[in-house]
Amino acid sequence: MKAYIEERAIEVANFIIQSNATVRETAKKFGISKSTVHKDVTERLVKINPSLAASARRVLEINKNERHIRGGQATKEKYRSAPPRAVR
Repeated sequence: MKAYIEERAIEVANFIIQSNATVRETAKKFGISKSTVHKDVTERLVKINPSLAASARRVLEINKNERHIRGGQATKEKYRSAPPRAVR
């Protein structure tokens, strides 16, 4: 594995752990795809630093388990801030 990929995987994991970031937030911050974030944490990092990988996966699992709540809150905000619809 190339050195820059190993460094990125470590940086990605540290960011996820420190900020409780989602895969989407992490991908946006680093300018990489969600698939790359997932692969860095679940495959590459396990070979480099298994304990760091386990910590990052715990955060991602928590985020995964809470995503339906965030989606509901986003929908609620969408309809709360939308202008009233005309009634026919």
